[in-house]
Amino acid sequence: MTAPPPDTATDCGCPEFSRLSRRGLLRASLAAGLATSTTAAFGTAFVETSYAATRSAPAVLVVLSMRGAVDGMSLVVPHGDPVYYAARPDIAVPAAQLLAKDGFFGLHPHLAPLLPLWDAGRMAAVHATGLPAPNRSHFSAMEEIEDAAPGSSTRTGWLNRLIGRDSYASPLQAVQIGSATPPTALSGPAATVALERISELRLSGVDEWDVGGRRTRSMTTTWSGVGGPLGAGARAAMTAINDFGPVKQTPTTPANGASYPRGDFGDAMAAAARTIRGDVGAEVITVDFGSWDHHVNLGPLAWGSMQEMTTELAGVLAAFFTDLGSLASKVTVVALSEFGRRTKQNASYGLDHGWGNAMLLLGAGVNGGYHGTWPGLVNDVNGDLTVTTDYRSVLAEVVTKRLDASSATVFPGFTPEAVGVMA
Repeated sequence: MTAPPPDTATDCGCPEFSRLSRRGLLRASLAAGLATSTTAAFGTAFVETSYAATRSAPAVLVVLSMRGAVDGMSLVVPHGDPVYYAARPDIAVPAAQLLAKDGFFGLHPHLAPLLPLWDAGRMAAVHATGLPAPNRSHFSAMEEIEDAAPGSSTRTGWLNRLIGRDSYASPLQAVQIGSATPPTALSGPAATVALERISELRLSGVDEWDVGGRRTRSMTTTWSGVGGPLGAGARAAMTAINDFGPVKQTPTTPANGASYPRGDFGDAMAAAARTIRGDVGAEVITVDFGSWDHHVNLGPLAWGSMQEMTTELAGVLAAFFTDLGSLASKVTVVALSEFGRRTKQNASYGLDHGWGNAMLLLGAGVNGGYHGTWPGLVNDVNGDLTVTTDYRSVLAEVVTKRLDASSATVFPGFTPEAVGVMA
């Protein structure tokens, strides 16, 4: 067994990603536009006894962003490529311990809680996916992958284009959970909501001293005649607060005996399940989970950040689908990251920024198993996993087959290739 290096600090060693955590709030709020940031700014919620009309969402897309650039070759191991083991003598996942192994790929052993989904054909992995050209900057890669419209001068996110494809305009159609900072994928003209916890979507000042709902009536009157994006954003916020009531009425205890691992990620996915049960028209839910920026101490199976985070990832996703019960039949989860990691390990038991990666899909409509075209690995310090499947081709199958959306609307100027990951 390989001993851990003397310094086992969890610092990822990437100054850019460290800055991202400090600057992300301001940057994302500015990118999201006034309508979204105003909706989020009201931030704290009251409960009404009657709610405005919202339509039920027949299908729900949960987009899980694995921030920091996860190593897809640790999650979905190409054990059939001998270069993988030659390039990672200390941190490769042993072939004998892989799960769901075929002649070439296998799953990280800490993904064991997801095996029931895999065995039922409801979980898939698409390898060698990513941006059409390498981009190893966290900032620019996140923006590019979430805009998903290279060359376009219109700065909108692909999920905002998705929910803006028809005349339905509820701000609850797309909800970021776990952070009051909306991701770039939701930025654009269609109003959305970003909240850290369900309890925080309320109007400040609505409490036991607000007799007869005067605060709510006052704010509604104040903003009813205000023009421009600020007025529109304020009215969207009021609508979201009112319409979110059914979610707050759902039990806080997970259903069907589900038990989420403790932590922010588990809390966010538990809130996502409650939002789906509340049936307030949320068609898109976004959740962030990071940091996967493992420049140092990714580690072998015996220790390391990769093992801890993979255990949390699998435990939370398994609990989420248990919690949903029969509602899982309408929910599809897509997990993706801004880029992958290099093939060859570095001197710190970690991996530096790379290019190609693996995407995971779970739930409704998923054609289970391994997908994609493997390009082969090169054992070189600068060697990348080459991208053979544009990530938009994967997402295009999801939005067309699950949400009945036009690929041309969501991904303008892009012609997707068939991947076969959605049934």
